Amino acid sequence: MQGILYEEQSVWQFFFITCLLGGWAAWMTGRACALTWRTPVNLFVYVLGLGIAVRFIHHALFDGTMFALQYYVVDTVVLMVLGFLGYRYTRTKQMVTQYRWLYERSSLLGWRPKA
Repeated sequence: MQGILYEEQSVWQFFFITCLLGGWAAWMTGRACALTWRTPVNLFVYVLGLGIAVRFIHHALFDGTMFALQYYVVDTVVLMVLGFLGYRYTRTKQMVTQYRWLYERSSLLGWRPKA
């Protein structure tokens, strides 16, 4: 996997920077977009920028390649997944608390109309 998904010497560097730090930032970005009732398109654009920031951290801390399309895509896909999970989780929470007479939670990431 080294060289395909990440360029660092250890998978732990990829996990710490991309999944933990970047993933937390992506989750919070998704949460902020949901709380302010923004569209998923806005979140998509924000996470593209966040992917550049994560690539910069890899470059600055571990001498990674800043402008490598392959690694940018891998990092951004991980961030997109976590960002959209945070968005959907927060939106579900909003819908079932703010409109509790209309909707009930059907799953962790979904709601349905009350019968």
